[in-house]
Amino acid sequence: MASYYIWTVGCQMNQADSEQLAASLEMLGYQPTQEIDNADLIVLNSCVVRQSAENRVLGKLDSLKELKRLSPDTVVALAGCMVDSDIDRLKHRFPYVDLFLKPGQFNGLLELAKARAPKLSDSFTTSALSPTAFVTIIEGCDNFCSYCIVPYRRGREKSHPIAELRRQVESLVQRGVKEITLLGQNVDSYGHDLPDKPGLADLLQELNSIERLTRIRFLTSHPKDMSQKLIQAVASLEKVCEHISLPVQAGNDEILQAMGRGYTVQSYRELVEQIRCAIPTVALSTDVIVGFPGETEEQFQRTIELLSDLRFDTVHVAAYSVRPGTLAAKRLKDNVSLSEKRRRLQEVEELQGNIASEINARLLSHTLEVLVEGKKKGKWYGRTRTDKLVFFENDADCLGQLVSVEVKKTSPWALQGSLKPSIVKT
Repeated sequence: MASYYIWTVGCQMNQADSEQLAASLEMLGYQPTQEIDNADLIVLNSCVVRQSAENRVLGKLDSLKELKRLSPDTVVALAGCMVDSDIDRLKHRFPYVDLFLKPGQFNGLLELAKARAPKLSDSFTTSALSPTAFVTIIEGCDNFCSYCIVPYRRGREKSHPIAELRRQVESLVQRGVKEITLLGQNVDSYGHDLPDKPGLADLLQELNSIERLTRIRFLTSHPKDMSQKLIQAVASLEKVCEHISLPVQAGNDEILQAMGRGYTVQSYRELVEQIRCAIPTVALSTDVIVGFPGETEEQFQRTIELLSDLRFDTVHVAAYSVRPGTLAAKRLKDNVSLSEKRRRLQEVEELQGNIASEINARLLSHTLEVLVEGKKKGKWYGRTRTDKLVFFENDADCLGQLVSVEVKKTSPWALQGSLKPSIVKT
């Protein structure tokens, strides 16, 4: 039977695209393989949002040269944000790649796969489905933040209708999915381009009524677009998890303006206060960019001050890297040294490590509800409603179950606990 191998790097949107592609390939009779050398079809789903991600893609592409020489019938496809409008340039640079696919556009690959697909047999079954799944609700982005390449690669915003999304989620639930994460570069913009202009809160209300769906998450939110209606929906809908990703990117107004973010530090602080007032148990995560063009040490310290004051559960930090074609690349000089970027990144990581340690330490001896997602190194793992990663040991099969775990040990990044078998939900 023919096999496929998909390698994915980058955001959850890429992960969702890869999951949808995998499902389509399996419907055609292909089986997944973890051995790239044995695959009949290889797809690299790429990201160029940061230089580090682009470097990983280039390294992976380079590793396929010899494989393609030895196995010329193997189909190699490059997908995702590395594929821009200049396909000829990519073909010249990577002549051993058979197909170049823009983000989420897999029709050409599926047509080729269908032509070469093995016939399905009565014994054919798809691979086991995870109890969690990503669902893209809005594609593209209209914000054009000065550092971001996404609008140029994924296009302008396009929302999927609520009825279509409900059918998709119901189908996932029938296949065993318990938790969905609604995705968009800016989920708070959802629905503005649809005829009846529903919002994300309306979509959450609709999906909350689906039987056997246990949890709903969404990301990523934009501080300038998060509404009070959405905050109240998270507070009141029982299946919507108390976890919000709210990227701040910087703690200084001048840098935020240069980034084109559309809000001030003060308005961001007020938004966080509103969220925590409405949802006292909420866990907040954020994104930060250090070393943006022109960022002084004083401006960077305002970011440290903001993180110290607001005390996020999770902070994703990255050093600024020039993305050709963006406004920042065209108009701003990348004048913060690499060594200084690394120092600032380390300072944020050390600060957040301490904050996360203190936040998680409060959960010691608490019993938490965990949706079990899989097993690593002999331990089951899953996440709480507030997105805390929890590990525990148990001999029985716990995949996809809602279990109660008593926390025995905490760290900045994960919790260790023991199963309380008397409280288990399938």
